[in-house]
Amino acid sequence: MNPFDTTRRGFVASAALGSTLLSALPAWASSGAARVADDALSLWYDQPAGPWIEALPVGNARLGAMVFGRPAQERLQLNIDTLYGGGPYVQDNPAFREALPKVRQLIEQARWKEANELVSASLMGKPLKQMPFSSAGDLMLDFPGVSGAARYRRSLDLDSAVAVTSFIDGGGRHQREAFCSVPDQVAVIRLELAGEGTIDLDLGYRHADYQPYGGFGDTKHDAHGVVYVGAPWNHRESLNAEKRPGSLSIRADGSDALLIEGRNVAAFGIPGQLRYALRVQAVGDGRIEAGGDRLRVRGARRLTLLIAGDTSYVNYQDVSGDPVAAVRQRTAAAARKPYDKLRADHVRSHRALFRRLHIDLGGHEADAKPTHARIAGVPRAPDAALAALYVQYARYLLLSCSRPGSQPANLQGVWNEVLHPPWEGKYTININTEMNYWPAGPANLGECVEPLLKMVEDLAVTGARTARNSYGARGWVTHHNTDLWRATAPLDGPLWGMWPTGGAWLCTTLWEYYRYQPSPALLRRLAPLLKGASLFFLDTLVEDPKGRGLVTSPSISPENEHHPQVALCAGPAMDSQILRDLFDATLEAQSTLGDADPTFAEALRRARARLPADRIGAQGQLQEWLEDWDAIAADQQHRHVSHLYAVYPSGQVNVRDTPGLVQAARVTLNARGDESTGWATAWRLALWARLGDGERAYKILQGLLGPQRTYPNMFDAHPPFQIDGNFGGAAGILEMIVQSWGGEVHLLAALPRAWPQGRLHGVRAHGGLELDVDWLGGQLDRLRLRGPARAAVALRYRGQLLKLTLDGRGRARVAAADFKAPA
Repeated sequence: MNPFDTTRRGFVASAALGSTLLSALPAWASSGAARVADDALSLWYDQPAGPWIEALPVGNARLGAMVFGRPAQERLQLNIDTLYGGGPYVQDNPAFREALPKVRQLIEQARWKEANELVSASLMGKPLKQMPFSSAGDLMLDFPGVSGAARYRRSLDLDSAVAVTSFIDGGGRHQREAFCSVPDQVAVIRLELAGEGTIDLDLGYRHADYQPYGGFGDTKHDAHGVVYVGAPWNHRESLNAEKRPGSLSIRADGSDALLIEGRNVAAFGIPGQLRYALRVQAVGDGRIEAGGDRLRVRGARRLTLLIAGDTSYVNYQDVSGDPVAAVRQRTAAAARKPYDKLRADHVRSHRALFRRLHIDLGGHEADAKPTHARIAGVPRAPDAALAALYVQYARYLLLSCSRPGSQPANLQGVWNEVLHPPWEGKYTININTEMNYWPAGPANLGECVEPLLKMVEDLAVTGARTARNSYGARGWVTHHNTDLWRATAPLDGPLWGMWPTGGAWLCTTLWEYYRYQPSPALLRRLAPLLKGASLFFLDTLVEDPKGRGLVTSPSISPENEHHPQVALCAGPAMDSQILRDLFDATLEAQSTLGDADPTFAEALRRARARLPADRIGAQGQLQEWLEDWDAIAADQQHRHVSHLYAVYPSGQVNVRDTPGLVQAARVTLNARGDESTGWATAWRLALWARLGDGERAYKILQGLLGPQRTYPNMFDAHPPFQIDGNFGGAAGILEMIVQSWGGEVHLLAALPRAWPQGRLHGVRAHGGLELDVDWLGGQLDRLRLRGPARAAVALRYRGQLLKLTLDGRGRARVAAADFKAPA
């Protein structure tokens, strides 16, 4: 039985409860917005979470927690952003450089089997895998006196970043709040009881090697959506049944706190070298005792739990930190602040970024339904408000898993249940990591990009070693994956890993963000990264034997096979597309900073001119490879559409300038199909939006929002969970309304008929612009712009171009009637 089957009685009770929570929209959305329920910015449920994919995420980027909302025994599953397996290591294969010329020769001769074997033996990194992102285990909160849960509700309010569980047990009403504070660097759990009774609590810890539910086998799909495989974890399971590795220590740390210390796992032959610590401190009006491996509270009415977590990670070369000292300091400092102050500081910090953008697509009558019921109803019951909520949820997730000082968002953001997650939970940089940051620019969350920039700065160092030792090249390189330790060698095998363009795509992702929020300081950090990445390709591009220009070799078109079990090739379309953007960005950065090296610049221009142009194949499709292999490729509906990078996120192929290539891209997309994995569905959504087909984009969006691709807690269902689908889907929705490419801002370029009226305020565009867009009856109603004073702006709406200059305050107002002359 699906634990989220909603009875009519349960729905009516929940709807009645939700109807009492009406309030005006917050100040940031007050510009003419209608009054809607608070639930417009909430995920809410009338049942506790069963499996992990129903729990609600909170995070401050360094610490993440999943809140299950269980009345009698709450589970808080924890993550620390630097808790990966292994330790500092070098993955480069010492045989690489000598074998490289032979591999290139075998590829030229189409001797695929021999090329694969040589790449596997001599080019792949050692170890062949990278280090896994691991769970920090569970805090288990047993409430001996709780026996019932009437009028139950749990929710996650995106505007305050607070998860709330409330219910009535006997004569008392329990209210529990959970959040992860950026200012105080702790997770906070607040327990309050009104009415009869007291809060009694037994708190213990369960290590993550106890895996009740997770990994590849946790879900499957059928015609009705998600089916859970196996039984949800038993609420009543004894804490004494937990499994503890020998390296784990749990002990009282004073009369009011519990300290957990452990070591990370060894992985793929790399010894575990990190220490980690968690500390839980209780502050309240009851009797608090920490003894042995338990924290015990009796007779409380108000109780605050302060949770800190850290590891000994200092940087990718240094694991000498003191996590115990760190967690003691953070919890002790937080304990000196009243709860109201902790909460207010957290909310203020969150709203300073979250409230920059407001999106309203109408359809708020659906807000009265529990979130899981809304997801289950798509696409039979289209839900415009759910699409708007999806955007805001993605913004919430990015704020919660990528902040200055943290690691970047990985495949699971900062939330993972198990010690060894699918695909190691690392940074897959042949699409997934880049997709994580697609919404950062338009969704007005520039601060969230800082961890990605810092990681690329690290990779420029480790990747220089790989470039020098493996290729004999200047500059730096990284392939299709990296991890906490900034490994840069190819891995996984020749079908996936022999792709040298991962670092280049990271660079163009950072450059795209710079175009949204240009600043001299950011440009000075980007310029050496761009130059180093470009130098590598100046040294490693080779002549195509058929005279088609300079190509990468060996490479692949991620992660597709052009012949059965063969991905290796020279010069896949995506590589040339990325390098065009990389070289252009490098030249512009050097020129803007006024320190261009004429010899280097000329070499870049010559190399760029000799990159193979995009080609149209016999089927009328945009070719994925230099050869017209698309019709014989092993998977005609492959999840990756790598050669459509030129359409989105790049703008090289676009509806204004390259109509022939646009038509070829449409042929390719039609052949690949609309249904795919979660992130690949999100990419298709963004591509059709960029191609100006709002109805096709909307159709794909319905598939993304429905139960096949969205879990009950709104996490993306790859399956299993990958966070890139959430971020890519949000970027695609914004792309349907406002686009930035080709030196212009494109308004309502892919607006579907299902959204006849709405508003998108605070969205960003290239050039440091910020827009408030309102539309009515499917037509632009009004537009307000903010940006640099006296900036020139080009706006395109329905084939008409309007050029204007912002005033001395960097402001302008535009109406639909201002678009008069065709371009």
